[in-house]
Amino acid sequence: MSAAGSSNPEYVVARVRARRGGLFGDEEYRKLTRMGPAEIARFMEESSYGAEINALGSRHGGVDLIEYALNRNLAEQFDAILDWSEGSLYDLIARYLRKFDAWNVKTVIRGVYTDADQSAVEVDLIRAGEFDDRRIRRLLEADSIDGVTEILEDTIYGEPLREAYAEYAETDVLVPLENAVDRAFYERLLSGLGGDEPTRQYEAFLRAEVDFRNATNALRLARSGADIDPAAYFIEGGDLFTRSSLARLAQDVDELVEYIGDSQYDEELGPALRELEEADSLIAFEHAVDAALLAYGDRLGTIHPVSVTPVISYILAKERETENIRAIARGKEAGLSPDEIESELVIT
Repeated sequence: MSAAGSSNPEYVVARVRARRGGLFGDEEYRKLTRMGPAEIARFMEESSYGAEINALGSRHGGVDLIEYALNRNLAEQFDAILDWSEGSLYDLIARYLRKFDAWNVKTVIRGVYTDADQSAVEVDLIRAGEFDDRRIRRLLEADSIDGVTEILEDTIYGEPLREAYAEYAETDVLVPLENAVDRAFYERLLSGLGGDEPTRQYEAFLRAEVDFRNATNALRLARSGADIDPAAYFIEGGDLFTRSSLARLAQDVDELVEYIGDSQYDEELGPALRELEEADSLIAFEHAVDAALLAYGDRLGTIHPVSVTPVISYILAKERETENIRAIARGKEAGLSPDEIESELVIT
C-alpha cells in the first residue's frame, strides 16, 4: 500500500505463491502454438486473463486483443502486489517495477523515431510502472524526441535524455537515448540498498541482472561487427565487467565467451554458452540468459522464502509468461510453424 510502516512479506509472499500456481506451463504453451489467434484468445478467456479478454473483446480482435489483454493483466497483477505491500517491501518492489517506465519511455521514443501510429505504440506499452495515465497520454501525443524529453524533465530520465540528445542528433541512431534510459533506471534501482540478508540477496540478484544484460549487449556487439564504441552500452552496477573490460572483450567473441564461462556465472550461463558455441545462435543465447535469470530468482526465493526475493521471482515469471504468449500470437500471425514458434519461447 505504501512505503510507510512495517514490512509485510509473509502476507505478500502467500498471495504471490497462490498466483504463481496459475501461471501457464510448458504444456499450455505447446497447445497455444497449435492454435490460431482467435483460439488463443478463447483459451485465455478461460484462464486468469478472462476479465481482460471479456472487457476488451468488443473493441479489439485477433492479435491486438491478445496484446492489449496481456498488458492490462500484467499491469493489474503488479498493481495488486503493490497494494498488498507495505514498508520497505513496497519500496523494493516499486523500484523494480519502474523497469516498465523505462520500457514505456523507450517504446515511445522508438515510435516517434519511426513515425508510428499512436495506436501502434500504445499497444506495446505496459502500464505497470510509476507513470500515471496523464503522463502516458502526454508521451503518446509527443511528436518529437525533444518533446518526449521535455515531458520527462521532472523524472529520473529527463537529465540523462537531455545529455544524450546531442549524440542522437549527430548520429541519428537511438542507442544513446536507449542507453540513457537504461542507465537511469539501473542507477536508481541499485542506489541506497542494504540492510538485512534478504535485501543483500535481492541486491545480488539485481547485479546479476545487470551482468547478464551487459553480457548480452557485448555479445551482440561482438557478433555485429558494427563500428560502435562498446563502452557506450555499458551499464553500471554489475560485478562481471568494467567499462574497459567490456570494450575489450566485445572485440573478440571467443575471448568474451571464455571470460563469462570462467566467471561466477558459469553454473547459470554455462549451458547457454555451450549452446552459443554449438548452435551459433545469439537468439538462443538470449533466451537461455532469460531462463538463467528466472532460475536464479527462483533459487534466491527458496533461500529466503519470506522476503522480497520470491516476489521478484514471481514478477519475472509473470513477465516471461506474457512474453511467451505474445511471441506465440505474433508467430501465428506471421505464419510460423509450431516448432519455429517454440524456439522463440523461454521455457524453464
